[in-house]
Amino acid sequence: CISYLGRFYQDLKDRDVTFSPATIENELIKFCRDARGKENRLCYYIGATDDAATKIINEVSKPLAHHIPVEKICEKLKKKDSQICELKYDKQIDLSTVDLKKLRVKELKKILDDWGETCKGCAEKSDYIRKINELMPKYAPKAASARTDL
Repeated sequence: CISYLGRFYQDLKDRDVTFSPATIENELIKFCRDARGKENRLCYYIGATDDAATKIINEVSKPLAHHIPVEKICEKLKKKDSQICELKYDKQIDLSTVDLKKLRVKELKKILDDWGETCKGCAEKSDYIRKINELMPKYAPKAASARTDL
């Protein structure tokens, strides 16, 4: 919660957006469209996605309009919905050193999902590894150049 809203707040400041609750609400909805994984879950919980069941987005937009620190906003959100604070980022895989053959298929799928890619026709683990190796120069060029097993 804190890191995502912190990035969102910094993005608003960098772009000199007017800090009114309505503007912030619209910007948050736009910002959430690009969110993936746990960040998308957070957007869902606060009501910033199209399929959200609740709408507590004003619990974020009003305090942000008054420049209240994101830590305080997240504390208030915890009282409204405790699921928000249970969201934790997954451990990042270091692609430059990891042995792809030792990862589970679920982890290989997650790498592709994080890149916004899918593996059509992949039936075996080796198919996923081949796809990741093909796409690595595009999405993780530093990791691709550091790898020696290619």
